[in-house]
Amino acid sequence: MPKLKLPAPPLPEKLNPLPKRPGAPKATPRETAAEAGVSVVDWVDERTSISGGARWMMFRKVPKGTNWFYTLGSATMFAFLSQTVTGVFLAMYYRPDAAGGAYESVRYISNEVFLGEFVRGMHKWGSSVMVILIFLHMARTFFFGAYKYPRELNWVIGVALLILTMAMSFTGYLLPFDQRSYWATIVGVNINGTGPLVGPYLSDFLRAGPEFGATTLARFYAIHMLLIPGILAALIGAHLYLVAKLGTTAPPWIKPQEPVTREEQA
Repeated sequence: MPKLKLPAPPLPEKLNPLPKRPGAPKATPRETAAEAGVSVVDWVDERTSISGGARWMMFRKVPKGTNWFYTLGSATMFAFLSQTVTGVFLAMYYRPDAAGGAYESVRYISNEVFLGEFVRGMHKWGSSVMVILIFLHMARTFFFGAYKYPRELNWVIGVALLILTMAMSFTGYLLPFDQRSYWATIVGVNINGTGPLVGPYLSDFLRAGPEFGATTLARFYAIHMLLIPGILAALIGAHLYLVAKLGTTAPPWIKPQEPVTREEQA
């Protein structure tokens, strides 16, 4: 019995090539590729309406006097994205094994993997850059008075992002599991244990038990790779939403202009 061959489903109208005009020159490959790309974007936008949200996020009023200080937030987000990408590549080779596996995997990344030392250097120094940038961003927000009404909630989210960034740097410091990171982390965990009320419980949570052992490294790795980045990504999304919704403030040295009356307009 012969097999029935079903006809191919028709292409969406947006993906069909535009009709050629009589006598029009033949389109170049670059023009054809550009037209196809625009058609695909239009096809996706027709089904998702993503262009409306993108226009709402990107095209907004900018106050007079905006300068390079306002790019510190974007620079911090770029540093976070860089840390995310390099961290994914490092996680492909890293082994959170306290019995020599962690140290050997870091040594293998630095000495054997193609561009491993470069990627690890970007991740190591990128963490310091991110901490510096987020402090500068918070200082700019404070001295420019951008934490005042109606942006108090965005300031609270920014403080939470600062604390999480410091926590991510602290948990990542142990991962090479060499002598320096081992003893420095012990000191840091003991300092946390001296805090009031929740200090001893936080210290036990970080150690994953009463003693600093093999499970501590796995606990730090899970917090550094999964818990904190997920919370950071969610809070960054909320932070950007509020920035787009409420806008940015003008520098404090820019005086607001008085409203023009009808008599003055005449």
